[in-house]
Amino acid sequence: MRSIKLDKLKKSISGGMIINDISLVIPAGKFFALLGPSGCGKTTLLRLIAGLEKADAGKIFLGDEDITDVPIHERPINIVFQNYALFPHLDVFDNIAYSLRLKKLPKIVIEQKVFKILEAFHLENHIYKSPSQLSGGQQQRVALARAIVNEPDVLLLDEPLAALDFKLRERMLIELIELQDKLKTTFVYVTHDQFEALTVADQMAIMNTKGEIEQIGTPKEIYEFPHSSFVAKFVGTTNILSGTLRNIDTEPAFEIPDLGHFKVDIAQKKPWMTEGCDSLISIRPEKIFISKKEVKNFSNHVKGTVQSIVYHGRSTQYNILLKNHMKLQVFEQNEEHFPQQVIDYDNEVNLYWQKENVVILEK
Repeated sequence: MRSIKLDKLKKSISGGMIINDISLVIPAGKFFALLGPSGCGKTTLLRLIAGLEKADAGKIFLGDEDITDVPIHERPINIVFQNYALFPHLDVFDNIAYSLRLKKLPKIVIEQKVFKILEAFHLENHIYKSPSQLSGGQQQRVALARAIVNEPDVLLLDEPLAALDFKLRERMLIELIELQDKLKTTFVYVTHDQFEALTVADQMAIMNTKGEIEQIGTPKEIYEFPHSSFVAKFVGTTNILSGTLRNIDTEPAFEIPDLGHFKVDIAQKKPWMTEGCDSLISIRPEKIFISKKEVKNFSNHVKGTVQSIVYHGRSTQYNILLKNHMKLQVFEQNEEHFPQQVIDYDNEVNLYWQKENVVILEK
């Protein structure tokens, strides 16, 4: 169980910068997610850690050991690919035993290790099946078992659930969390799916399209307190509104053209926050209360008209048109079979939110 440290890592391909001066510490024994849009360099970063590619500049440390130039077969790091990369001509047992045989371990030791992990992954009834005889979930378990059996310090997972349907993906996410918690191996999980990242991660890093790290933190920190509009929009759904900061040293407010002044909370003043500066605010849709009635005890209030309604089962999404022609998304939890008020298309509604639920962002 060792940490990973990336120090000013750079990598370009065909003249284009893929990894741009990344410095990052992945804690030992944690489930770390690397989240970003397709093509941002997540997989390239994983391949650099694994030793499948060589960095143009920078260093990679495993614990205190510099492994930048250590060949792939000498790194105690395994990787599980999106397509599982199982050997089609080998059965389940031999796929899992492959790396142990390369180490020339005694036959009895190999059998003990393989049978133990077969049981842990609920594969004991599929020992002699070929990969083509397995379901997608079973193939994924075999790929994980093969990667784990030789007890690596780090396990890299490159979008390992992408080929699975939604229900199976949900189940496998829980199994991955339980597996990591049991093994205490450092997991690095690459995905462009925010749901997966928020579900599994102890900590996560968000990469942008320039191959840079935008923000590092716990899922809650990144979701609740994004550092940029890119993070706010990429992780979850949010409303981004443009306006001007006012009264920042007395009663901070955010002025939105043709809509009015809204109270904001500045918990920590940043250097760019000056009186009258153009900026952005982010309000998560679930932080907004919607009602046809007028209510009290909220910091902010605005009226709007319901343009569209999307039923999600656990929640309902309302798209609201404001008087300045901007739109707000609102998520309402569906807690009652027969709600006291029914909101329909073209209804005029009141929207409320607390100033503490507004995140102020640099424009």
